[in-house]
Amino acid sequence: MSNILLINGPNLNLLGSREPEIYGSKNLDDIQKELAIIADEMGHKLLPFQSNSESEIVEWIHGNADDAKFLIINPGAFTHTSISIRDAILGTNISFIEIHISNIFSREEFRKESYFSDIAEGVISGLGYRGYELALRAALEMLKK
Repeated sequence: MSNILLINGPNLNLLGSREPEIYGSKNLDDIQKELAIIADEMGHKLLPFQSNSESEIVEWIHGNADDAKFLIINPGAFTHTSISIRDAILGTNISFIEIHISNIFSREEFRKESYFSDIAEGVISGLGYRGYELALRAALEMLKK
């Protein structure tokens, strides 16, 4: 059994109520529960974490990467600003997939820049909450190899 980390950045705790026309109506807890079931069925354990604090995310990566085989991250607004989260991922050498609920490339100009995409195994953007499951299934396939 391998641990798979799931990190959600700022404001993603508001899923279900925050701008449902962009982010949908499903809340983060429900998404995480669904993913945990899939991971468990495949013999893995999902370790979810959400924070609005960049430093907490960095510390959580440092504290959990050694015991994990893969990371799925929706950095939220930190996508466009966080060199420290990027460096934490690089420093721990954990493979990861970057996900976004909305299509960041069809939104404001500043949202089109990511500090993570160039070092990610893949990026899923604009498929709503289904992107989480797609990222998990892709991670599970990568772990088989």
